[in-house]
Amino acid sequence: MIAGNPKVSIVIPFYNDPYIREAVESALAQTYSNVEVIVVDDGSTEHADLLKPYLGTISYLGKRNGGTASALNHGFRYASGDYVAWLSSDDFFYPDKIKRQLEAMQKVDAWIGHTGFDVVDGRGKYTQVGIIPPRTAHDLLRSFKSSNPINGCTVMMRKELFKRIGLFNEHQRYTHDLDYWYRVMLAGYPVHLTPEPLIAYRWHEGMGTVQHQNVIEQETKALFRHYEHRWSMYLKQLGIR
Repeated sequence: MIAGNPKVSIVIPFYNDPYIREAVESALAQTYSNVEVIVVDDGSTEHADLLKPYLGTISYLGKRNGGTASALNHGFRYASGDYVAWLSSDDFFYPDKIKRQLEAMQKVDAWIGHTGFDVVDGRGKYTQVGIIPPRTAHDLLRSFKSSNPINGCTVMMRKELFKRIGLFNEHQRYTHDLDYWYRVMLAGYPVHLTPEPLIAYRWHEGMGTVQHQNVIEQETKALFRHYEHRWSMYLKQLGIR
């Protein structure tokens, strides 16, 4: 258990995204006061000017374009918090996100946790509300046989866990998150669920998930094959069918 009032670093990977202001403002508006906001500019060629009003209150890191995994690694390494949280530049946190998730995780001494979420479109209109991942640990683990039930932007973890597990795999251009969850759980760290929507996940035509759907499907299938044997053995050890 990390005692006291632990610091939380919110890392926002950013690349040519017109929604970046809403993400930054949601991070700065957290009701939990001990946070730092880190924006990692992954070689943007447009919309970086939108960050100018916030340069006195956020940490702004620039780098050559290398993809989301490389931006997360850069931001997580720089983070000075006891915990690190990931926020995509087109999504936004609700004001109590960090406070409520941190309280829930500390009650059970969790090293990593995720939450439910709502879905909004490109104009901010809600299209789905109250999406909650599998509630039981066994159901969550079973779902990893064929899906990724964890929304990366709901995840918060101890900085120490990042040091133990290592970097996101930068060769996994689109499935670095799924690969990381496998590595975390196979290392013996359960992912705690706070079963309420604490972020808004934006689904829009410009997002990578839509633009690169075919490549993502191929990469995901390859990753499932890569972990299939180890995951089956892990579930067997836990008595999960």
